[in-house]
Amino acid sequence: MRKTLKTVTLALATALTAPAMLSAQELKIALSSEPSAADPHYHNLTPNNAVARHIFDTLVTMDRLQAMHPGLAESWKTVDDLTWEFKLRKNVKFHDGTPFTADDVIFSFERVPNVPKSPAPKTSYVRGKYIEKVDDHTIRIKTVKPEALMLNHLAQIEIMSAKAAKDVTTQDLNAGKGTVGTGPYQFVEFVPGDRMVVKRNDAYWGAKEPWATVTFKFIKSDPTRVAALLSGGVDVIEGVPTADAQKLAKEPKVSLSSEFSNRVIYLHLDRLRKEASPFIKGKDGADIPNPLNNLKVRQALSMAINRPAIVDRIMEGEATPASQLLPDTYAGTSKNLKPVAYDVNGAKKLLTEAGYPNGFKLTIHGPNGRYTNDTKIIEAVAQMFTRIGIETGVETMPPSVFFSRASSGGPDKTPEFSMILAGWSAGTGEPGDSLRALLGTNDPKAGSGSANRGRYSNAELDALISKAFATVDADKRAALLAAASELAMNDVGLIPIHYQKNTWAAKKGLKVEPRTDEYTLAMSVRP
Repeated sequence: MRKTLKTVTLALATALTAPAMLSAQELKIALSSEPSAADPHYHNLTPNNAVARHIFDTLVTMDRLQAMHPGLAESWKTVDDLTWEFKLRKNVKFHDGTPFTADDVIFSFERVPNVPKSPAPKTSYVRGKYIEKVDDHTIRIKTVKPEALMLNHLAQIEIMSAKAAKDVTTQDLNAGKGTVGTGPYQFVEFVPGDRMVVKRNDAYWGAKEPWATVTFKFIKSDPTRVAALLSGGVDVIEGVPTADAQKLAKEPKVSLSSEFSNRVIYLHLDRLRKEASPFIKGKDGADIPNPLNNLKVRQALSMAINRPAIVDRIMEGEATPASQLLPDTYAGTSKNLKPVAYDVNGAKKLLTEAGYPNGFKLTIHGPNGRYTNDTKIIEAVAQMFTRIGIETGVETMPPSVFFSRASSGGPDKTPEFSMILAGWSAGTGEPGDSLRALLGTNDPKAGSGSANRGRYSNAELDALISKAFATVDADKRAALLAAASELAMNDVGLIPIHYQKNTWAAKKGLKVEPRTDEYTLAMSVRP
């Protein structure tokens, strides 16, 4: 009788837990911003990179705090100041069963700078690096000068199959043709505007994932995303709205996790046009020489922004005022730079000294739904500029449209706008690549200024950045990058506003490991 009772109890327990075990095989994640492509090399954008990490591996991986670990490269060493040797993992296969070799690494590196119409290419990560195949599982990367950030850069380049991805286009990859990696998940489908689906790679070389399938739902509306979580429509959401964070923290069916990010929200200013800038006019509506070329005007604009008010009232404390491209807790940042103090009278005085006592007209452009409260921030900044006499309008648009126009919507594929709000996440975990991408002189061949949509150019800054990248000594490199940050910020190459806080919410019973790089990964979600 005891045996029968035990058997019945066990059977009942199994029946009760079976649905939970079954549901644990599927994970539904709501993303606040969708990737612009399934092509991992098309657009150096956080949503793209995060989704790509499920399908494609990199030679070097980064943990949640951006510390580096072996990936497809299991070990490495420096042969001399200009040569690195990497041992590749053996017995790794792509999703189609073909073996991973050095040829796939070479193919991927050669593909990166040649992806057509890339809004923000990853060219800077491969420029100046020449790969030599030693054998199928050994490569040497040679550089023309010492490359201090070699590992950081390799962590940004997804390795594609030379066989499967040969001659495929971004459109092909979006449709699943050639979308073959060695990652923990395999591509199933990408439906722009709706979802991306991946399935577990049971032949993965690393730890097996608990989720049989993962569906990424693209839900840019904050209320809709929260409602989907509370209703059970999704299991995890990223970009928890600042207005809902405290409420969700008290919800018994929800667990929160957060981490301050490496993302800065900033304004890029048109420095390309010396004469009229397309969205700047005099108070009478007539064209005027571009006032953004005047340092005092740029200083006035920065001084007009009440950063603490934006953090407190719009971000509801889920951010911190910014002084440079990364918080000063990161190596290579300046401890001397502080957020510019809010000073309306000081800003008006600077405008008068610059020759604009009555201000001028300006339009700020930006994405709606790409960054936390982005439209509200733009509207607040516009009001602050108007307060000092710069009559400011606002125009926002879907992120995919915005980034394309902001990068190349103007004549001869130049940046279209006069001032934009954007965000930048330091994927390498240090300020060097941020400085080079956002403020380095735009030079596609050199991989500099790849996201410099203001076309700021400063030869002294370029020289400091180049010297820092060639300096292997960590302390000396950090000092050079700090000096570069001070030069760029004092010249107001762009206007930093705040650093975001990343917050995820999951249904009770799931744990999300928060990341500084903002990546929302199924690999970070565990029962």
